[in-house]
Amino acid sequence: MLLRHKILSLNGTLSSFENKRPMQQKLRIGFIGTGRIAQALIGGMSNSPKFTLFGYDKEATALATVAANYPLQPCSSIAEVGSSADVIILAVKPYQIADVLAELKSTLQPSHLLISVAAGISTTFMAEWTSPETRIVRAMPNTPMLVGLGMTALCCGTQATSEDMACAVELFSAAGRTVVLDEVQMDGATAVSGSGPAYMFYLLEALAKGGEACGLVYADALLLASQTMLGAATMVMQSSKSPAELQHDVTTPGGTTEAGLRVMDVKQVSDAMQQCVAAAAARSRELMK
Repeated sequence: MLLRHKILSLNGTLSSFENKRPMQQKLRIGFIGTGRIAQALIGGMSNSPKFTLFGYDKEATALATVAANYPLQPCSSIAEVGSSADVIILAVKPYQIADVLAELKSTLQPSHLLISVAAGISTTFMAEWTSPETRIVRAMPNTPMLVGLGMTALCCGTQATSEDMACAVELFSAAGRTVVLDEVQMDGATAVSGSGPAYMFYLLEALAKGGEACGLVYADALLLASQTMLGAATMVMQSSKSPAELQHDVTTPGGTTEAGLRVMDVKQVSDAMQQCVAAAAARSRELMK
């Protein structure tokens, strides 16, 4: 089940990006910022022979560590990344984006594709700091990317092509799954999947504490809860049934599951989760640049 969204897979093709380059020449990917999300992408891309990776980080020690662990060529400046790469991935904090784009602007060419993973930074904002002709893709990944199970929402700027999006989908598929949205939907994606891991951690902690209160050792309770959440999520992804239908399938009238669900209904857990998502989406809109 695809949860009403089209999750894309490109079967290892980079469309016109590869068609426009000599057969022997790899696509050059440049990272500005080499933090955890960047490292997750670098790790995934390192397994492909299609890419040559470049990177810059203002923390020289951090950059040296990444270059030692992955086949990434360190750059001494943002401008060097711009002159070295075909695709530039901005993996810096939102408050750093304007300064990075100002420094990068002079090296940007029409052939460049610019991809940002900075939360709350619109494609319009990035175009204003570069050029109206800049080809931009905005990405909202999440931290499970660190274990290869990320979920990334992607949207195009006005100048980005279908080939640009195809390229972005393949790059982010190296560390999980992707979905392509309209930019107006990115606040919702931020609230559901960008912030979503924290909600899952919250629920897992609550389940584990509940198990502990019922006599389990905390570590055992957390394992039981974590594997159950993983298995349930996998069932949703692989089944043609909705979560409500799957819930019904495992709820025996008068049984233990029904007793637990009744408490959740009384406490209005579903309403609370929906309000949680709405609050996160509203905050995302407030922070938007």
